[in-house]
Amino acid sequence: MKLLLTSGGVTNPSIRAALVDLLGRPIADSHALVVPTAQWGHPMCGPASVRNGIEGFAGLGWASVGVLELTALPTIGVERWGAWVREADVLLVDGGDATYLAHWMRASGLADVLPSLPDTVWVGVSAGSMVMTPRIGKSFVEWPSAVDDRTLGVVDFSIFPHLDAFPENSLAHAERWAVDIGGPAYAIDEQTAITVVDGAVEVVSEGRWVQLGT
Repeated sequence: MKLLLTSGGVTNPSIRAALVDLLGRPIADSHALVVPTAQWGHPMCGPASVRNGIEGFAGLGWASVGVLELTALPTIGVERWGAWVREADVLLVDGGDATYLAHWMRASGLADVLPSLPDTVWVGVSAGSMVMTPRIGKSFVEWPSAVDDRTLGVVDFSIFPHLDAFPENSLAHAERWAVDIGGPAYAIDEQTAITVVDGAVEVVSEGRWVQLGT
């Protein structure tokens, strides 16, 4: 799977160009599935933000856009939904709570399917990016049922999103967060993305980002 890990989505021409490069074809010729699941785990999200997220993703101009709600997948079985995922060129994974998203990725079986999708692009926004990291830090856990701050560990670095977007997302906060994480990490703003292809990591930015940790 090819990863485009963002804080705020496809927010500028550089990130859009990186997405097209990962797809290997124009956005207008690509088929997308939106995964809104993480929003249900965050107390500040709800039906309106889910709608806004789907509409924002759809506005990129895909050939088609569908919705993949992970909480429904265990009730219908992979023999049905697996084809939907395999036929998609890109999974657009919205923000919310990353531990909630990780839980449902495992419970639905999607986490097990991802290694069989080498050409599919994963576009994460905030928690949709953080879920691919080993840990998110306890300050980002909002789901009351989360056991801890661990997520899927697909990549070997952590992400501090929304740098400078909120008072609590300052660089000083990111540096304290990184000490607790204790491993490689990036603080990225809304104009920054990280691509990961075959283990190669590249930062794409028209804004501010800082590499943290060791």
